[in-house]
Amino acid sequence: MTSEGSNTTAITLRTPAKDDGFRLHQLVAECPPLDANSIYCNLLQCSHFADTGVAAEKDGDLVGFISGYIPPQKSETVFVWQVAVHEKGRGQGLAKRMLKEIVSRAACKNVTHMETTITADNEASWALFRSFARDMGAELEHHEHFEKDTHFGGKHDSEFLLRIGPFTKKP
Repeated sequence: MTSEGSNTTAITLRTPAKDDGFRLHQLVAECPPLDANSIYCNLLQCSHFADTGVAAEKDGDLVGFISGYIPPQKSETVFVWQVAVHEKGRGQGLAKRMLKEIVSRAACKNVTHMETTITADNEASWALFRSFARDMGAELEHHEHFEKDTHFGGKHDSEFLLRIGPFTKKP
């Protein structure tokens, strides 16, 4: 668990717990344009995938969360499913601190790469993952992975798969 703060109150990073599931659901709802998942899905993210997720708290409020997992076919890769930072936690480098927290965990001891998907217009996420790649001394490559019409029935923009790695620096 790490704690870093702004001028007023520290933001504490910790492993999620199943009691965070409903709070995560509320956080995502307050962080448009993130896609909402079911509360049940959020409960699984906070329990089954807790070791590869991170919860950020400030003054007892959940102000940030990253859900992720290690795909069974890629034991060297952590896949970041969703990054949520509430306005109360923005402007402090919280998202990148949470990414570094995840890759420093025992569950990620064999992880040398990170993957995620991002829409072309999500400039904040592109900037976050490019900065993370630089900090980790890693290459970043990307390609279209889920296509708007083929995979989303025209109802969601295409998602690009980013692959960062191998990491040459520690978080």
